[in-house]
Amino acid sequence: MHKMMYSTSRRSLLIGAGAALGAGLLPRIASAQTPIKVAGIYTVPVEQQWVSRIHVAAEAAKAAGQVDYTYTENTSNTDYPRVMREYAESGVQLIVGEIFGVEQEAREVAAEYPDVAFLMGSSFMPDEALPNLAVFDNYIQDASYLSGIIAGAMTKGNIGMVGGFPIPEVNRLMHAFMAGAKESNPEIKFQISFIGSWFDPPKAKETAFAMIENGADMLYAERFGVSDAAMEKGVLAIGNVIDTQADYPETVVASALWQFEPTFNAAVAAVQAGSFKAANYGTYSLMKEGGCSLAPLGTFEGKVPEAALALVAEKEAAIKSGAFTVEVNDEEPKSS
Repeated sequence: MHKMMYSTSRRSLLIGAGAALGAGLLPRIASAQTPIKVAGIYTVPVEQQWVSRIHVAAEAAKAAGQVDYTYTENTSNTDYPRVMREYAESGVQLIVGEIFGVEQEAREVAAEYPDVAFLMGSSFMPDEALPNLAVFDNYIQDASYLSGIIAGAMTKGNIGMVGGFPIPEVNRLMHAFMAGAKESNPEIKFQISFIGSWFDPPKAKETAFAMIENGADMLYAERFGVSDAAMEKGVLAIGNVIDTQADYPETVVASALWQFEPTFNAAVAAVQAGSFKAANYGTYSLMKEGGCSLAPLGTFEGKVPEAALALVAEKEAAIKSGAFTVEVNDEEPKSS
C-alpha cells in the first residue's frame, strides 16, 4: 500500500466522521454474510476532497462488517493498470477508483477479469460490452446550485472560482453554482480559472489571491488551497464536496456536500447479490437519492439573508419532489 505521511489526527477525524455518517446509511444486510473484498485505487491522497468521500464510505462499510477494504493512494496514471491487475489477481471482488486519465487502459484491464466488479469514476457512460465495469461521478449539482444562492446573497458582485480541470464533472458543478448565485443577484461577475491539477493547494491559493486582487469578495473553493487564500485576505468562500467550515470558521459560509454512501452501498449490495452489471451509478449522487446535501450554516447561522434561506428551502423542496431540475451544463465555464 502506497502511503504518504499526513497528520494522524486529520486522517483519524476523516475516517471517524465517515464511520459515524456512513453507519446510518448502510443497507440492512445479514450480519452472518461474509464481507466482500474491496480495494480502492486513488491517484491522489485520500484526504483530497473527491477521493475522501469514496474512502470514508468504504471505511464506514468496513466498520459495519460489510467489506474487507484496502486501498492504494497516489497511484500515477501510468501505474494504474498494474495496480488494478494486482488487486484483481489477489482475489478482490470489487475495485473502486477513478479512471478519468486512464479510461482506455482501465477498461482493457477490466475486460481481462470478468469475475471482478469495477466501480470507477469516469467521464463516460457504461458499456454493455463490458458488463463488469460500472461508472459513477459526483452529480452534486443540486447542492452546488443551493450553495450558489447563498453565495450570491453574500457577495457584492464579484466571485472567483478556482477549479482543477475543465472536465464535465467540474464544469457542471460550476455552472450550477453560477446559476444559483444569479438567482440572488443576476448582475454577479465571475472570475474563472483552472489550475491543471487535482491536488496542488499552493497553486490554487496563488490563483485565488490573484482573483481577490481583481476584486473578488467571495471564492468558490473547488480545490484545496482556495479557502486558505480567502481566510488570509478576509473574504468569504463556498466549499465543495466536503465541509471544511471547522478549519475556516470565519471564511466558509456553506458547502455542497457529496455523500458517496448510497453509491458504494448499492454496488456492494449488487456484488453480494451476484447482480452487479454495467450501470451509471452517478444517479445515486443526486439530492433525491441522499447523495448530496447543503452543509449546515454553523458559524454563519443568522448571517445569511433570510430571503436567500427562504429561496434555498423552496428550491430544495422542489428538487426533492422533482418539480425543479437543476440544469446540467458540461461546457467549460467562462469568466464574465
